[in-house]
Amino acid sequence: MKLFDVYPLYNVTPVKAEGCYVWDENNTKYLDLYGGHGVISVGHTHPKYVDALTNQLQHIGFYSNSVQMPLQVELAEKLGKLSGCENYNLFLCNSGAEANENALKLASFITGKSRMLAFTNSFHGRTSAAVAVTDNKSINAPINLQQKVTFLPLNEIELVIHEIGKGDVAAVIIEGIQGVGGLDEGTTAFFKEVQEICNKNCVLLILDEIQSGYGRSGKFFAFQHHTIQPDMITTAKGMANGFPIGGVLVSDVFKAKYGSLGTTFGGNHLACTAAISVLDIIKDEKLLDNVNQVSNYFMEVIKQIPEVKKVKGRGLMLGVEFDFEVGELRKKLIFDRHIFTGGSNNKNLLRILPPLTISKAQIDEFIKALKEVLAS
Repeated sequence: MKLFDVYPLYNVTPVKAEGCYVWDENNTKYLDLYGGHGVISVGHTHPKYVDALTNQLQHIGFYSNSVQMPLQVELAEKLGKLSGCENYNLFLCNSGAEANENALKLASFITGKSRMLAFTNSFHGRTSAAVAVTDNKSINAPINLQQKVTFLPLNEIELVIHEIGKGDVAAVIIEGIQGVGGLDEGTTAFFKEVQEICNKNCVLLILDEIQSGYGRSGKFFAFQHHTIQPDMITTAKGMANGFPIGGVLVSDVFKAKYGSLGTTFGGNHLACTAAISVLDIIKDEKLLDNVNQVSNYFMEVIKQIPEVKKVKGRGLMLGVEFDFEVGELRKKLIFDRHIFTGGSNNKNLLRILPPLTISKAQIDEFIKALKEVLAS
């Protein structure tokens, strides 16, 4: 049997990782400014993370959600406290797509409606409803296109008001900061007005914080830059530093019903242990402070490069925009300078999603390499 060939692959085989670096099978060292799509939050193979998982595995790795699991309670309590979202309840699942799938389903249950509003260049996952609210026709199969979804441009509040006024909208789903779409985001005024119109019309507001959450934006969740209160928040990528997990934070005004949501693997012992470890490390090592300090430094030193036309995003969720496509630049950074970066739907944008532990010295390493590659 062969692998189902759906991924274009760089010819790099990582075999070891530590902190902000990975090594390939030839022992070549790479600076990781992408963290596997922003998944690596507290650094590769953080010793406290490794110890926690190793210890848990020696006791019990998995059982189903039909029994008591104190680790889930601990995770919910710590997440609520550290994020400032204590007035939410947590449903655990396996991935970002599954988190969004369950949030959309729950919104439809609660409102009795089926149409969703999403935004141009959005990306919310690849499962049925999650991909239907993703603005990319090439990954939507005919079965997904049966979903009732309306896509609107960001920051056009009159269009949102018009669509919600039709009376059939269950939820508005929006990323705190667009990831795959290219680091665009709503303004504070837009977020506030969307929340207000949703509240007035019994429409739920879902904040997709799959990539922008867990400190990546400089606050625990990116929506907190706008002082709003969503009905649901979805999270996944940075939640467990590479261990598969996702979650839906549901406002405690909504009551749970047995059987309405469910999962086999979600919230298992190992996943919860990994996620608790991440929260403890973020808190103990004051990683949100580091995110903001390094982000401010990045914004200053990137000015040294005249080819950069714009820097988008917040915290350590950044997009460096040029007036040319960056595909070849990314290849040169990987193969000539041994630095991982990311791309997006915006072909002129270099996406920067390093571990939240990254240092100013490692930013200097990137700036030096970028200068040299652009000059070559």
